[in-house]
Amino acid sequence: MCGISGSYGFGADTEDIARRMNACLAHRGPDGEGVFFSGRTGLAHRRLAIIDRAGGDQPMTTADGRYTIIYNGEVYNYLELRAELEAAGRTFATDSDTEVLLQAHAEWGTAAYDRFNGMFAFAIHDAETDTLTIARDHFGIKPLYYWTDEASGKVLFGSEIRALLAAEAFEALPDDRAVYRYLKFRAHDDDDQTFFAGIKRLGAGQVMVVDADGVRIEPFTRLQDELREIASRPGRPYSEQVVDEYRERFLESVRMRLQSEVPVGTSLSGGLDSSAVAAVIAKHLREQPQDEGFAAVGARQNTFSAVFPNSRNDEERYVDALLSDYQGQITAHKILPSATEFLQDLEDFVRTQEEPIISSGPYAQYAVMREASEHVTVLLDGQGADEMMAGYNPYFYVYLRQLRRQKRFKDLASEMVGSRDILRKLARTKFSGRTSVPIEALLNSGFVAAHAGEKVSSVQDDLKERLLEDTFRSSLPSLLRYEDKNTMRFSIEGRVPFVDKELLKFLFSLDESAIIHDGWNKRILRESMFGILPDMISKRRNKIGFTTPESEWFRNNAAALREIFASDTFASRPYFESRSVLAMFDDYMANPDKYGTLMFWRLLNVELWMRAFFDQDAALSAAIEGAAASAPGVATAEPDDAEGDDAEAPKSDYDPNPEKQLDLVSTVDGHAWRRFPLQTGLVGRGDDLEALVRGHVERFAAGLPADALPAGSPWYFVISEKIVAISQGRSWFTWEITPRRSAKVLSRFVSRTPAGIGLGDPTTMELAIREVGLPRVVAASAVGAAGKVIGKRGLFYQVVGNNVRAIDGPTVYSAFPSNVSAKLPPKDPDAVSARLSAAIRAADIPAELRESFAGTVVMDANDIGRNVLGSDVQVAGDRLEATFADNPLGQGRQRTPLAILVDLGEPGTGRPGDRARRWTRL
Repeated sequence: MCGISGSYGFGADTEDIARRMNACLAHRGPDGEGVFFSGRTGLAHRRLAIIDRAGGDQPMTTADGRYTIIYNGEVYNYLELRAELEAAGRTFATDSDTEVLLQAHAEWGTAAYDRFNGMFAFAIHDAETDTLTIARDHFGIKPLYYWTDEASGKVLFGSEIRALLAAEAFEALPDDRAVYRYLKFRAHDDDDQTFFAGIKRLGAGQVMVVDADGVRIEPFTRLQDELREIASRPGRPYSEQVVDEYRERFLESVRMRLQSEVPVGTSLSGGLDSSAVAAVIAKHLREQPQDEGFAAVGARQNTFSAVFPNSRNDEERYVDALLSDYQGQITAHKILPSATEFLQDLEDFVRTQEEPIISSGPYAQYAVMREASEHVTVLLDGQGADEMMAGYNPYFYVYLRQLRRQKRFKDLASEMVGSRDILRKLARTKFSGRTSVPIEALLNSGFVAAHAGEKVSSVQDDLKERLLEDTFRSSLPSLLRYEDKNTMRFSIEGRVPFVDKELLKFLFSLDESAIIHDGWNKRILRESMFGILPDMISKRRNKIGFTTPESEWFRNNAAALREIFASDTFASRPYFESRSVLAMFDDYMANPDKYGTLMFWRLLNVELWMRAFFDQDAALSAAIEGAAASAPGVATAEPDDAEGDDAEAPKSDYDPNPEKQLDLVSTVDGHAWRRFPLQTGLVGRGDDLEALVRGHVERFAAGLPADALPAGSPWYFVISEKIVAISQGRSWFTWEITPRRSAKVLSRFVSRTPAGIGLGDPTTMELAIREVGLPRVVAASAVGAAGKVIGKRGLFYQVVGNNVRAIDGPTVYSAFPSNVSAKLPPKDPDAVSARLSAAIRAADIPAELRESFAGTVVMDANDIGRNVLGSDVQVAGDRLEATFADNPLGQGRQRTPLAILVDLGEPGTGRPGDRARRWTRL
């Protein structure tokens, strides 16, 4: 079974493009293939007919030769539509729903599409007008992708992205915006842009018309507006009659999706949704075994369940409870996916999905579909119920906010009491002690900067509007996409009874209490299943988050996955800060219980997707096999190791940093000062700073150009407090710090600035509490808050002390490891300055430089302030701080934590340095 594909355009190569698209599908599906060419249009299709297998071959053309259709999906109310068409004088040569769609278009045009109830993606060519009409069902259950070239007028479309790529009409490139939104927000399938540049998806309920005038896209349905209109009316009160009606409507939706001439089974996960589908079929067949509408199920219903024994994600006991209730009526097939099989299947799984997905959860369905294809051709499951009946915890909070907005305080109080366990779960998650790392810290800073304006938002205080959003844009589309990919991979058809427009209209006509009540979501489905499902399922409070035990699988495959993150290909991507990813993954390997895996999965999925679809010289299979075969130990980079393949060429010691200048005239003493930023490698815990500084000073002196440092000018060595603290072991990866609850609460009241996070992060606030104690931090917070009331700022740091002021948190624009670290100020910086000065005086440098050396300064500087933390010099701190007014060392990825600072005296006094450089007055 395969989808549709085709091309339309004015170019002479249209037929060749269609043939290549068709060739790419040649390995898919058990049936024959059809190819149709007419004028500028080429249509190709491979599909196993489910309804009227003998007569449903495609492409199908009307008797007069005018209209031709290629079609993927099923329309379940086709018999009703056929009767209307026959009454209008239309005649039929087959019993297929395909012909009904074709004749409906011939009779009613695109107005017919809103009358179809089912899942479909089709293209109809009108030979008389040479017009191509492409449509996708109301919910977007069936996929439809397209690519257009405005210059030539060429249009390619297909049910699979690989068909468009195979046409070779354009260069395959990733869409960086889509990649960023996925990595940052977990957003995907929520607009018309795919992960492939230029390839878009037709929206749910949309029609594309292609003719000589060009391409236009418009909705063929008002379903979403109609649902909003229904929701705006007073809801029908909840009652037993409403529950009974829902049960009958749901049974009818299931019955419609059992129309088939091939065997039908059900996917059974143990959750309420899939269990309801399997149970209503079993109960109905127990009571009415001769019902021909259920004949495709057979004498015993085949169910297929992925189970994970001894895993926290295992739902086998729920599956077994249902099987026990319907003994003799169900043939159960249990699939046991393992971590090893997951790794082995990863290549095919990534290729099957075509685009990155939210988690490894769909792999469980992939494994189920593979087994199901040996027994059935159609599989029903429970997709869509969560989005239509508030199946996820965030819906509780949306509903509570809605009640507050509507000032329904009595209902709000009742729901809060009913949802108290859910709210406790939220609180536990929020104050779990697990430190989260912003994804930006793991991404290339240029990539982040290029997409910094991207935002996502969602409805927060209107339950039904949020359900609409998630049904048509934010959640369900991605689930439907991976379901279709998995089913097409194994040549079966997936059907989703909950995703039915009439069923959804009925739900939206009811009061919200039918969806959420007293802390129970999916209320009407639960209560309609009383006596049909075991109580342990219908009264189940919360379902498990992941379908697969992703965390356990990641731990089992940690060495293989690390090999991928450590690879040259991963480091070469324009998306990742590979050293940060590797450092965090190493900590995950050592402390797996501290982490979730969602972030790692997204990074991994993008990398494997890139290898599968864009890397011409790196086979994904070889990469996976190589990773699986190796089991490297945890490694850490040496301080000067691997700045990365994408690192810029080293900066000369005698040049300023980009967009900075060497010289500055101080506003404090009027002197001209020259600052030479010295670039270093990475500095790690326990590194010998004295040896590092001595080596850099000797290198600086050995290549010093004439007049760069005028003879006799006093000079100072300046070192960033960051690397002093790091070498002293006073810097930690953010994931090494477990903030206490008070740190999380207090950090929320700290203002963040563009120059640094300060104490506005739980990790840095935790370090402040460790440094000076919780009472002092609380007292300083109170004084600071009072100061803000009277318009006096800075009181917090006057009370808490400069040591706390110097605490730094992660800054995503900084070089690794500062982008994923938090640190205390250096310990005893005056003593550090004295030791470094001694090392410099003992260095192999010219005598005149040694004589003019004036000492060492430990400086904390950023774009909004400077602070001398320690020194062994006689110059006042404010004079030295003024010399760094423009932050010449930068605070991004310059990697220049050291500087030679030269006092050139007052400009115009005839000192040598006066003629060497132009001045910048600040």
